[in-house]
Amino acid sequence: MTKYIILFLFAILTSRQLKAQDTTKLENSKILPEAFIIYQADKLTPITFQNLNLKDLKTKSTGQEPSFLLSETPSITNYSDAGNSQGYSYFRLRGIDQTRINMTLDGVPLNEPEDQGAYFSNYPDILNSVNKIQIQRGVGTSKNGVASYGGSVQLFSPNLYDSTKTTFGLGYGSFNSLRAFAEYNSGVKNRKALYVRASQIYAEGYKYHSSNNSQSVFISSGLFYDKSTWKVNLLAGHQQNQLAWLGVSDSLIETDRKTNANKNERDQFTQCLAQLQNTWRPNNSSSVQSSVYYTFLKGNYDFNLNGFLGLPTTNELYNYAFQSNLFGFFSNYTFSTKQLNWTTGIHGNTYGRQHLGSEKTLGQLYTNTGYKNEVSVFTKADYTFKWFTFFADIQYRYSSFDYKGTVTWDKVHWHFINPKAGLSIALKPNSVIYYSLGSMGREPTRNDMFGGNDDLLADSLGNSIVSIKTPEYVLNHELGFRHQTNKLNFNLNLYYMDFKNEIVLDGKFGPNGLALTNKVEQSIRTGVESSITYKVSRSFSLINNSSFNYSRIKEQQEIFSPILTPPFIFNQEAVYFYKGFGVAVSARYQDKSFIDFANTAKVNSYFLLNGRVSYELNRFQFCVFVNNITNTKYFNNGYVDLDGSKKYFVQALTNFYASIKYSF
Repeated sequence: MTKYIILFLFAILTSRQLKAQDTTKLENSKILPEAFIIYQADKLTPITFQNLNLKDLKTKSTGQEPSFLLSETPSITNYSDAGNSQGYSYFRLRGIDQTRINMTLDGVPLNEPEDQGAYFSNYPDILNSVNKIQIQRGVGTSKNGVASYGGSVQLFSPNLYDSTKTTFGLGYGSFNSLRAFAEYNSGVKNRKALYVRASQIYAEGYKYHSSNNSQSVFISSGLFYDKSTWKVNLLAGHQQNQLAWLGVSDSLIETDRKTNANKNERDQFTQCLAQLQNTWRPNNSSSVQSSVYYTFLKGNYDFNLNGFLGLPTTNELYNYAFQSNLFGFFSNYTFSTKQLNWTTGIHGNTYGRQHLGSEKTLGQLYTNTGYKNEVSVFTKADYTFKWFTFFADIQYRYSSFDYKGTVTWDKVHWHFINPKAGLSIALKPNSVIYYSLGSMGREPTRNDMFGGNDDLLADSLGNSIVSIKTPEYVLNHELGFRHQTNKLNFNLNLYYMDFKNEIVLDGKFGPNGLALTNKVEQSIRTGVESSITYKVSRSFSLINNSSFNYSRIKEQQEIFSPILTPPFIFNQEAVYFYKGFGVAVSARYQDKSFIDFANTAKVNSYFLLNGRVSYELNRFQFCVFVNNITNTKYFNNGYVDLDGSKKYFVQALTNFYASIKYSF
């Protein structure tokens, strides 16, 4: 943590120089606004999306994993390994796992290219430094990085134009959960700006020996000129977890809900992201946005083979270690008039990740390296004529994977053309109806190809054993209605997703701890989603996010439901705020869902009730959160093990968290 504190203090000292310089008010300076991101949608874009703003994020953020806040929006489910809100946590969108959901920060891919997952635990407390989140459900608009197969989650870095502010925060809660952070924003002074945030998070975990100890720093700075802006983002995180990724049988859960099937297993990872952005506007109608970025990851985790197989634990303990480097760039040109917006861009990156397997007594067992390269180009445009807005977007994406190890591998290449088109109609100034049709292709992950093995296996003839090599495709229809006034924000949409060769989770885990997949010949996902915010009065608001999902898989003349896809999800929140005092109560109902292809095992439906009370006094803000008020015993994820036994992931009973913030 010391190095992060030093970075934070250095940034504060630097900010004093900014204060000493010219503090001309921004409105008197003819400087270009902060760099914008062109991948997000607006109210006339005919796709399904939802924005989470800074105020909501700051109010609800307690250092928890992002999946907990994302799950308050339609069609998202989540669970955590340890049962509480820190450490490893995962989410699914429309029943689709997060390896098939594109995630970016200011356009920089956050998904790990080989296995396409984004591990927010490596960037603890990241939502404390996010200005906005946009969730696009369905294929959406073209993005950088992995395919927006089920949807996308776009994070946007702090707004450097915010006024000068320093905040210190401290929180404590159940399971010895502790969060401390310091945050500073200089505002723009003499065309310069600086933001810095440092955080420490610790939690013992709801399960036994499932603690999380993590730190992070986020630094963002900018230079603002008449026709161009420069911005640098630096994000670094370090975390150490006691592992809890194995499910627990219901008999052991009945005996002790805190049972952890992982024995004496730990991990530690350090991840850093650096980005340099530039926006140049040669005239009022044209702009060019360019960026280069670099991501570094190093870490390892233990694997207890006997524990994985359900056998008595011995001194045998394996370890998987990784080190990776990702270099990338993107550049986009935008031309805008009153009626036309046209953007075209290019993105590319190169990635290498070394894998090293060892055992505590035997030492190193193997080493191999995976190489992933990607190039994509896109062009998109929307044209408005009277009440109509026509939208078209097409992307070409190339991806390749190579492998250097003890088994021979032929480099694999994939080519995708991803078209989207749509129409929106402005029925009134505040109402829009839209329809869009989009197609997306996605390559399998390394884990899909290797069948859950960290080192590629060979058959008796020395040929590599590959499980899945061919890509999957989806054709996505979206029909929706948006209405927004000062009192009411109403969004309703219907979707239909038709898949070809879909790669779906089969409910099992491989020997590397990652979920296993199967390819199915035919599958669909369809449903209805709604998001409603109604201001009953100036002080009282009602917020509802709900969804209904009907999904089916057809395989060898059998028709069944995909795993972990509940038909119905209901989120309701009531918020009251008056003269610094606030109280909110939220309820969530999640329907049952199956955990095996045979549809014989399931996780039951459950109902949760959460609450929070806050009070603002001068420069202080006090807040108390109480989760699972009704002490519901539930689990929201599970699988059927190799021996046919059912394993579940329990989530915490009633728990609390209290925080205090001081800003000046």
